[in-house]
Amino acid sequence: MQRYHYLAQCRHDVDPFNCFRDMEHKLQDRMKDAEVRHLSLFHDGSKLFLYYESSLKDADPHTLFECCESGLEQWPGADTPRRWVPMMDIFHYQQPVSAEHWHRSQLSPKPYARIARLKPEKVASYTFYHYQYQEERPGDGDKYGMIALYENLLFFYSESPDTIEPPPYTGKLDTANTPSDWQAAMDPHFIMWDQDAGKSLAWLEIPLLLQLKGEAYGEEHVR
Repeated sequence: MQRYHYLAQCRHDVDPFNCFRDMEHKLQDRMKDAEVRHLSLFHDGSKLFLYYESSLKDADPHTLFECCESGLEQWPGADTPRRWVPMMDIFHYQQPVSAEHWHRSQLSPKPYARIARLKPEKVASYTFYHYQYQEERPGDGDKYGMIALYENLLFFYSESPDTIEPPPYTGKLDTANTPSDWQAAMDPHFIMWDQDAGKSLAWLEIPLLLQLKGEAYGEEHVR
């Protein structure tokens, strides 16, 4: 089972809701061909954050969203045009080891997402701490929770209600160096979204634009 997470940008004259309106049935057919499950699309203004899973190693978002790519900006940096850029998995509470392990026990999990901005000089430190935490305490949070990174932009994906269960594997570290006061260790890494009575807001929850579970998981849900 592969987990995919991408970032895209709507063109300045395109409303994200209009761009993806009435395309769920076309997308459902393409998801079937690509064996894609649990697709969720979130947005923050014109920025789009995409998450999905597939048993295939080449489930390309450009194929899935071909019918609406004209509404997306083109990103430089590759030999072929692209509208979706991959985000790097820098933290997960668990990683899938089989389709059986990754099966949802919850009947209707609700995906949600948050974004954050790292101070550029703190990206390496943040990644280090999270790899350490991931490998020292696997299974310490929602089974499907993960953080992906593009430049200094973080995308946190999770599902509600939380699925808390021990993973079928051990972490790669046998140390115990994860800070006990996690928030105090993390706060200096962020560019805060807002300040309110001296309390900092590091993570911003973003709305769900589109949710499709895939053919094997029941009917689609669109917001």
